[in-house]
Amino acid sequence: MITLPEIASILRARLREQGMTQASLRDAAGIAQRTLTNVLSGDQDFKVSTLLALADRLGLELLLVPKGAAPAVQAGEPAPPRVPTRIELARRSVTKASQ
Repeated sequence: MITLPEIASILRARLREQGMTQASLRDAAGIAQRTLTNVLSGDQDFKVSTLLALADRLGLELLLVPKGAAPAVQAGEPAPPRVPTRIELARRSVTKASQ
């Protein structure tokens, strides 16, 4: 389960990546400075609607997925295709023929 401090860390990192100030994010999301401070600190609970507004303004999407599927949607290197491509099949065929 992701924690409030982890959510706050993701939001702070994205804020830096976007080159936004807290003031511009606060204004764009339509929330109070105290609310934004609380969210970014990761110390206090907040409304889902606040998270949705902040994520949207930061170019993020909030997804709810089954726990088992979470690793598949986390950012990182794309996983290789499960179904071999035609090129991969051709390589395998050539390799088998040469053995």
